[in-house]
Amino acid sequence: MRRPASRRESEAMTAVKRLYPWIACASILFSVVAVVAGQFGPDPYLDPLNVTVSEYAVSDRGGMTEVAMAVLGIGSLALLAGLRSAGAPVRGAPQWLLAVWSVALVVAALVPTTPIGHDLDTAAMVHRYVSVAAFVSLPAAGALLVPRLSSDASWKPVARVVEWVALAGGFGLLAITYVAMPGERVLIGLVERVLLGTEVALLAVLAAWLVRLTWWPVVTKAVNFPTYHRFIASRS
Repeated sequence: MRRPASRRESEAMTAVKRLYPWIACASILFSVVAVVAGQFGPDPYLDPLNVTVSEYAVSDRGGMTEVAMAVLGIGSLALLAGLRSAGAPVRGAPQWLLAVWSVALVVAALVPTTPIGHDLDTAAMVHRYVSVAAFVSLPAAGALLVPRLSSDASWKPVARVVEWVALAGGFGLLAITYVAMPGERVLIGLVERVLLGTEVALLAVLAAWLVRLTWWPVVTKAVNFPTYHRFIASRS
């Protein structure tokens, strides 16, 4: 039979849960700054508009881009843990998609792609597939969260923002799919960075509101926010 947690243990667990949102926010901020800084490290002749973040990372001698990806993945796991501990409506498919995003980022950071102009090896193929999994899973999680957040009084104030960011991520997925296949990689670096920006924005919205609910809880009135995109809102 499991022993009931003591008061000290309960207080320690509560303190850890209250740290999850800050860990998530700090990791997001660090990753954004590190990725931006990493753009100035590689070969100056690389064009960020036509070179993917992964290809830039291979040329990043300091490894700043890989570190940023790994930190963002770990921070996303902290965000997921914080959402669950706060009772956010993420259980089921959304939490699994968030977990896929988080683990895929860490794996992509640890298993780099091949340098530009080289044939893809096994490691590069692994990197490609986990990157695709990461790109797809987060916008999908956001889309599934929209109706859940809309029906939760505590999370309803950010439901519309999540909806718009999830839609932007969906359009970004369509754009990068076109550019990577029939578009012959024209401006693939720009499209990928815009897509990543929408995905990081989704994480930032969830993390910032989680900080608010965890540290400064308020009684939220049941306000009916109209949902503009019924296709997303109809999904649960």
